[in-house]
Amino acid sequence: MGAMSPGPWVHCGRVFSAEEIAGIRQTVAWLPGLARRELAATLCEHLQWYTVAGTPKVHACREFLERLETAGLVMLPPLQVARRPRAPPPAPVVAAPTPIHGPLAALGPVRLAPVREDAAAVAQWNAAVARWHPLGYKGAFGYRLRFFITAGGQRLGCILLAGAARALAVRDHWIGWDAQARREQRVRVLNNSRFLIFPHVRVPHLASHVLGQLARRVRADWLEHWGFEPLLLESFVDPRHYAGTCYRAAGWELLGETSGRGLARPGQTYHSTPRQVWVKPLSADWRARLCAAGGSERP
Repeated sequence: MGAMSPGPWVHCGRVFSAEEIAGIRQTVAWLPGLARRELAATLCEHLQWYTVAGTPKVHACREFLERLETAGLVMLPPLQVARRPRAPPPAPVVAAPTPIHGPLAALGPVRLAPVREDAAAVAQWNAAVARWHPLGYKGAFGYRLRFFITAGGQRLGCILLAGAARALAVRDHWIGWDAQARREQRVRVLNNSRFLIFPHVRVPHLASHVLGQLARRVRADWLEHWGFEPLLLESFVDPRHYAGTCYRAAGWELLGETSGRGLARPGQTYHSTPRQVWVKPLSADWRARLCAAGGSERP
């Protein structure tokens, strides 16, 4: 087993002391027969390493254990062979839509309906976005929340909120983030990664009306679903196809554009067309809370 590496170990925004590393090594040595996930969950409890929602950061802990193993500081149990998953059921067929035209007032109350644990509703949402959104849909991971846009018993569109971009120069400078605050507080920024009004729905001002309603209710919805409040919304708009008019009308702010390049994983970059970056704060004290690295807001 290797010797302790000099300097602090940092993972997912947490700094581990030499004493904590020694404790991790001791725990791993004591529990050689424990599966890696169970070992990570045990260590999260010992280290009090939790997400902002109060759940153990098991995935991050497993990654950290693998880093320690690569450095020769621990010896982990062998990976268990996963069972072959069953083939997913075929996506439901989306019925041919009936055109919906006219003024916004004629629709009646427009509502956002969260899609939570109802498997049928999730499948219908997935199928609709895969069919009609220009980017399609291949799934979302981590914190996320789907909505159907409804009015009078009809579905008019879909919204997806998910995790924010890991690093975004124009956004991070505007917030005033340093690297530590960004690592700790990025979980409180939500990305409006899918926003779809169905193509058969032609109702002026509907999109901005929906975005305004989303900003007013998302803190409560996210708190109920995930156990913590978000502080900022972000979204990307392709200026080759859209002007972001509905975001501007809903009170969002245009910060600028992405660079069109980024880091997909260590050693591998990607290039894309620059996107407009739009943001919408959700509370009066959002900036102070997002910049509170190491304080009570830490996930």
